[in-house]
Amino acid sequence: MKLYCDPISTSARPVMLFAAESGIVLERAHVDLMTRQTREAPYLAVNPSGVVPYLIDGDFRLGECTAILRYLAQTVGSPAYPADLKARAKVDEAMDWFATNLHQYFCIFTLYPNFGLPHGVSEVLAQEMIAFGQAHAPRWLQVLDRDMIGDRAFVCGDQISLADYLGSAFVTLGEAVAYDLGPYPNIRRWIANMKALPAWDATYAGFNGFLSALRSQAA
Repeated sequence: MKLYCDPISTSARPVMLFAAESGIVLERAHVDLMTRQTREAPYLAVNPSGVVPYLIDGDFRLGECTAILRYLAQTVGSPAYPADLKARAKVDEAMDWFATNLHQYFCIFTLYPNFGLPHGVSEVLAQEMIAFGQAHAPRWLQVLDRDMIGDRAFVCGDQISLADYLGSAFVTLGEAVAYDLGPYPNIRRWIANMKALPAWDATYAGFNGFLSALRSQAA
């Protein structure tokens, strides 16, 4: 299987980490987001949507992070996507929650405008988006901390699931702007559990390098 990805992509890292933790061998094709290779003709010929990650498995092609995660998990029968109907539904619920509520208010509004995203957004609008996110993201972070994680090790219980791979990428994006997770002790404990995974450091090395570059520019 071949995965088109970039380690700095918040959507690609969950797939990369899950595959590494699950022993799934993927040929990685680097698509450089910083130079906008996703918008160039060679990549658009592969994935007309012009985004990463994108998976090719023989003559089968699949986009979207959550769809790829589910496909890979079912390919290897991973317990991170339980076979039990109700347990799987709870994982799906958490993944959808991360991909909508948290991603919208925390990533799209609070974080992405700091990086000039969406492309072409004016400075005035970017600051308005950040202010809106800062006002509203805490509500969703509180739900994650208090109601979804609580006293458990992971989002859907004491066993890791696909929701953890996805959600941890969104939350740790906050490190790019030194977002304060001090009010959320359960989130901080959960992130520590994720960072203790054997493949975390290698998977997140590119992202951490990106953060270092941002900090150097700021300094």
